Amino acid sequence: IVVMHDFAIDQIIRLKSIDQLLNTLSEKTNFEASTIVRGITSMADIKGGNAINIAYCLAKLGQNVTLFTIADQTGSAILRKIFSQFENRVTLCIANGRHGLTTAIEFPNEEGHKVNVLLSDVGDNSNFGPERISCQQYLDILANANAVAVVNWATNLNGSQLAEYAFKMSPKALHFLAPADIKTRNEEFRDCLKEIAGILDILSINENECNWLAKAIGCGILLHEASHNNDDVRSAAKIIARKTGIRNVDLHTRIGSAWSDGNESVFSPSVKCEAKTMTGAG
Repeated sequence: IVVMHDFAIDQIIRLKSIDQLLNTLSEKTNFEASTIVRGITSMADIKGGNAINIAYCLAKLGQNVTLFTIADQTGSAILRKIFSQFENRVTLCIANGRHGLTTAIEFPNEEGHKVNVLLSDVGDNSNFGPERISCQQYLDILANANAVAVVNWATNLNGSQLAEYAFKMSPKALHFLAPADIKTRNEEFRDCLKEIAGILDILSINENECNWLAKAIGCGILLHEASHNNDDVRSAAKIIARKTGIRNVDLHTRIGSAWSDGNESVFSPSVKCEAKTMTGAG
């Protein structure tokens, strides 16, 4: 399974409330000299990025994985250490550049649900085009792949070109696309899907991505926040599949996930659990 492309180092800051941070920052602004905000619970240097998390989870499940990504020397060392436990089951193909850096602030909202706000520098993840994977060695890997996953399209200004190239260069593979937050590029993503619909096997989206894609294709909001039910999720997946022509649409939400090919649709409820962290491949 080939996975591409994003890698980031995450720092997670956990707060009892957002006011804990805002009040402290407000107090500190009264000082003319620089001051330190103390008492914040954080975890630094957590591996992050959609592609890295997916590759790691697939490897943990025993799959053979090739990861195409980008990092500097420090990031490359971190990646090699992370994936060293899998030995020859994971192949790292790391382009030289700046990996992303993300600070995630986690806190409970007014309803008591854990939420997060991400402050992100995407680095050179925003410029990962076909030229990053066009050498003969990489083309041989794609040609022999069983599956190719292109994820976090939204942070990559060359995401459309990358997806089309990677899928065309892997004619024997199952093709999987997960766009991430398309809010500011939803019409561009709609146009991308038109170009690759014939070679895309699975589109994976969440509630937010579903709604922004639905707006771009003229369907309006399909899943209203906190009020949608099982039938709504199943219907939304069917509408997206039918309107885009994608063979398989996987729609994952807080209450459960749905699959549809535009004609049939199936829903599976979420496993009930307590959310320990909101950041990463939960």
